[in-house]
Amino acid sequence: MPTAPIIRLRSGHAIGPGCPAFLVAEIGNNHQGSLVTARDMVRAAAASGADAVKFQKRDLGALFTRSGLDAPYGGANSFGDTYGRHRAALELPGEALAELKALAESLGLAFFASAWDAPSLRLLVDLGVELLKIPSADLVNVPLLRLAAATGLPVVISTGMSGLAEVDAAVAELRRFHDRIVILHCNSSYPCPDEQIGLPVMDLLRRRYGLPVGYSGHEQGLGPTVASVAFAPAVIERHFTLDRSLPGTDHQASLTPDAFAALAGMVRQAEAAMRVTRKQIFPGEAAAATKLRKSLVFARDLPAGHQVGPEDLACKCPGTGLSPGLGDAVAGCRLLVRVRQDEAVAWDLLAAPGLAAAAEQAEPPAKALSGF
Repeated sequence: MPTAPIIRLRSGHAIGPGCPAFLVAEIGNNHQGSLVTARDMVRAAAASGADAVKFQKRDLGALFTRSGLDAPYGGANSFGDTYGRHRAALELPGEALAELKALAESLGLAFFASAWDAPSLRLLVDLGVELLKIPSADLVNVPLLRLAAATGLPVVISTGMSGLAEVDAAVAELRRFHDRIVILHCNSSYPCPDEQIGLPVMDLLRRRYGLPVGYSGHEQGLGPTVASVAFAPAVIERHFTLDRSLPGTDHQASLTPDAFAALAGMVRQAEAAMRVTRKQIFPGEAAAATKLRKSLVFARDLPAGHQVGPEDLACKCPGTGLSPGLGDAVAGCRLLVRVRQDEAVAWDLLAAPGLAAAAEQAEPPAKALSGF
């Protein structure tokens, strides 16, 4: 399978194999339609270790039918008496997004958004975003996929609510234009039960498409997202809020700034823990081995000429002498001199047929220790 391409953004961030996970704070509509709150969220995301902030943009006339907009909409999470007024209350205009983009970039963050319709996608392109997001709901929206890919910008697609056949079709459409595609494994339940997350699907997607794969998490906790690091995510996306008790369906599956900061720290720790891929001995371990491992010593006082048997040997700390692994080679040798109990066994105290060959094959003490 070919190596997935690395996507390099104008802001200096890189997404792909060998790069740290690109941590996205998904603000979405959790700003509740307030530009002031949105500014605070961008600043909080930057302080919490995010690499990017992501918003959502909808053109209500292009996205919904008239009957859909006029449908009554009540309940604790409603921001208007009809669904259209509810959605309108949560939208930020293009001018506000432009201001937020400038703020995010001044803080070292990449800025992008999910485009839910063609006018919104064109607006984001005009704003000069570095990449585009296709939400799970639009994975099957072929015209929108084509419009996004035709811009030449990197495209991130979430795969919630989709089977592999639908993902196959979406990736094929995007690849007609370019390969700067990131696929996010996702379960679109809000919040998602842990047992439905399916992190190993990330490996399946990577093998199937040969593209960067990431994780968009909607669980309430941190554990699954941290565990996703074992599957080398190119992107990790979590919803972000200032207060999980606010009205709205996303807040309960979102992370507060403190929780996002904790997640970012754990993700970076987990990434560091995945860097070593072969068994090796580190300097700190070698020092510990010298102190904690054992060496061969004589179990009792013995006279010169005595033939050493297993009962004459003991294994005791520190590990500065011959390794216990050499006990079979020492047994059967004769002592050249008298030795005392607990005296370290050494080759120059011993004589036996073939001993010279055994001594040549034996590693020096420090190296011999490293193998045990």
